[in-house]
Amino acid sequence: MKSPCGYCNLFYALRREDGMGGTDGTGSGDDTGSTQGTGSTDGTGSANSTEGTGSTDGRGSGHGPAGGTEHLTMERVGATLVLTLNRPEAKNALSLPMLVGLYDGWVAADADDDVRSIVLTGAGGTFCAGMDLKALAGKGMAGQQYRDRLRADPDLHWKAMLRHHRPRKPVIAAVEGHCVAGGTEILQGTDIRVAGEGATFGLFEVKRGLFPIGGSTVRLARQIPHTHALEMLLTGRPYPAAEAERIGLIGHVVPDGTALDKALEIAERINACGPLAVEAVKASVYETAEMTETDGLKAELARGWPIFDTADAKEGSRAFAEKRPPVYRRA
Repeated sequence: MKSPCGYCNLFYALRREDGMGGTDGTGSGDDTGSTQGTGSTDGTGSANSTEGTGSTDGRGSGHGPAGGTEHLTMERVGATLVLTLNRPEAKNALSLPMLVGLYDGWVAADADDDVRSIVLTGAGGTFCAGMDLKALAGKGMAGQQYRDRLRADPDLHWKAMLRHHRPRKPVIAAVEGHCVAGGTEILQGTDIRVAGEGATFGLFEVKRGLFPIGGSTVRLARQIPHTHALEMLLTGRPYPAAEAERIGLIGHVVPDGTALDKALEIAERINACGPLAVEAVKASVYETAEMTETDGLKAELARGWPIFDTADAKEGSRAFAEKRPPVYRRA
């Protein structure tokens, strides 16, 4: 899938090992994130790196590390896998270690039945300021294993950005500070969105003569009203959190510094529900989105009826009758 976008061409150049790439920092409107990555060279973030710290009922209090890369941390908080974009010196601009870590995080969450939800956030009071062309070109950063991963899977960066990869577990975004360009594109791949009141959103690509090819011209107008989507895409202006909430891009605005707390609160509510039911509901919403109502209702029945025959469904009804919390076992 080739594209005319500068950073997309860069990915193809990396796979050709010809070293092409820009050095003008990220795609954000304020030219942030040009700092070079200096992390370790052994962070591979394998998909089996999670630790099962949650209890079987999805409400465990376990809290511990679970893997990642030098620019992406994974941590289990009960039954939630928290993925943190961890390059605060560059406003969490996207780098190869970050993209590889993100993809491995999505895979790890779906592979671990003890994980019931995912929270995506950023370190240092920032979510993500977009692409860092210098880091993606490997300038000043050792990381051949990440370049090898990219060559082995030409779509890895798109999957990492949730362009055409959808985890089966619910994904909650906890946004502080900048969430622009590539950050806003990743945001559109999440299911529930919380932001601190000082957060900023926007798709700045047109201001640089570029194209927001992470899915925004397809998804944004399906997620917010048409007029707001086109204004955001065509003006390249920043949107404060209050306006982003008003137009429906995010669902909650909370005091700065508390977005992660609110996201974990929502995740805990999801984790207390039947995991088979939660995943089937999410799948049904997305698979029927572009169907006619008639076709969608048929698909909903095909997806939903089997849930009623599960042991978890019987446990939910029994627990309600017995006035106790249900213990779901994904069965």
